[in-house]
Amino acid sequence: MKGYGQFCPVAMAAEIFAERWTPLILRELFCGAHRFNDIRRGVPLISRSLLSQRLRELEDGGVISSRPLAAGRGREYSLTKAGEEFRDVVDGLGAWGQRWASNQFDPDNLDVGVLMWNVHRRIDVERLPPGRTVVRFDLRGMAAHCKAMRTWWLVLQRPEVDLCLKDRGFDVDVTVSADAGALARVWMGQLTFGQALRSGAVRVEGPRALVQAFPAWLLLSHFAHVARPAHAG
Repeated sequence: MKGYGQFCPVAMAAEIFAERWTPLILRELFCGAHRFNDIRRGVPLISRSLLSQRLRELEDGGVISSRPLAAGRGREYSLTKAGEEFRDVVDGLGAWGQRWASNQFDPDNLDVGVLMWNVHRRIDVERLPPGRTVVRFDLRGMAAHCKAMRTWWLVLQRPEVDLCLKDRGFDVDVTVSADAGALARVWMGQLTFGQALRSGAVRVEGPRALVQAFPAWLLLSHFAHVARPAHAG
């Protein structure tokens, strides 16, 4: 029996929410993803078939709705009123993980694809200079399954922010060389950009004005404001 066999509302909610991958799928929807491939970019280790299954289950549970794309194949996914009520639950889980998880930055958890995907959708486009700015990231010290993803390009041009794993041939304006763990800690608010630069874990090269402006373009994680207790792992 798949369910818990209880009428308790905690059990009923858990039957929908507590399936493996479901909280992360909801996280992606809350972050603005509406299409299958965009959701999967934020949850890259889930198979396409299992993601399809989880989306169907969420739709059957009244948490999301979907409709065919206006052009092309695929569907567009949106949260229902019931789904929106999970926002506080997901935020609470994220705050708890930020505050108490002791293995947050273990090498096996340093998925640079997820890190860069989050960086690209949290750029303060209002602070970007006019025209196109290309930032190349050269990363090291990531999880074993991410070894092929050492180099990334952010193509910044208001109001669009594109993330590329292949060189599109644009001139690079700023180069960021970073230890993946240090960059993840900066992103999560557990290390300041200045501290990372002074330690040598992060290095930024390019025209002085762009190098100085670059940290202000990063809005950081939604959970970066959550502080860890001094005695937490």
